[in-house]
Amino acid sequence: MLVLLPPSESKTGRSRGKALDLDALSFPALTPARRRVLAALADVSAREDAHEVLGVSPNLVAEVARNTALTTAPAPPASHVYSGVLYDALDLASLSPGAKRRAGRWLVIVSALFGAVHPGDRIPPYRLSMAVNLPGVGPLATHWREVLDPELTAAAGAGLVVDCRSSTYAAAWQPAGATVKRWVHVRVPGATHMAKHTRGLVARHLLGVDREPRTPEALVAALEPAFEVDLSAPTKGAGPLLLDVTAR
Repeated sequence: MLVLLPPSESKTGRSRGKALDLDALSFPALTPARRRVLAALADVSAREDAHEVLGVSPNLVAEVARNTALTTAPAPPASHVYSGVLYDALDLASLSPGAKRRAGRWLVIVSALFGAVHPGDRIPPYRLSMAVNLPGVGPLATHWREVLDPELTAAAGAGLVVDCRSSTYAAAWQPAGATVKRWVHVRVPGATHMAKHTRGLVARHLLGVDREPRTPEALVAALEPAFEVDLSAPTKGAGPLLLDVTAR
């Protein structure tokens, strides 16, 4: 099973520690694409109009400047870097040892800078959205789509793909072929600030189940003790099954 998560806008760094080692990250086939984005982001972030190109507030000049030193900055585990509402609800640090092992295998964070990482991958905090058209690279969702497809399809194997991403990050990879039948998109009715919180709770709950759900129906059964759930067919074509989830 893969549980796909978006990154967070807010990120937490460290003042000391080992620097980024691209060769040590999961999904090593993504390394050339990662190098290209890293170099382009450093170049753009050194420009006076960097905040405009990256679509961020001028008040975030310090975070943008940090993008120019990503290859030498301390790189904590991604589970420490990503913060915010979803990751607060997920609360990886408080999981049982077994759930933490499952998190290392099942959770995949889709990233505008690194393509995809597991929670244990060590990365520096950065400022970059998948919605950016990055000079020298182009639209980031397009950049990642082709190289992510074989990697994430292989990682999913015959298991479910539980998609907790926002539409911006979902554009970087959408399952195809036989995997589509096992692709379930988690929605939160009346999506608000609580949507991220609920998706974090869903991911946390799945990491604690006794047996991995292998079908959409088994996924519903696994979530029902803690959530009100409603599974429905795709709204169009060969898209994902839709799972509306509300915390009890």
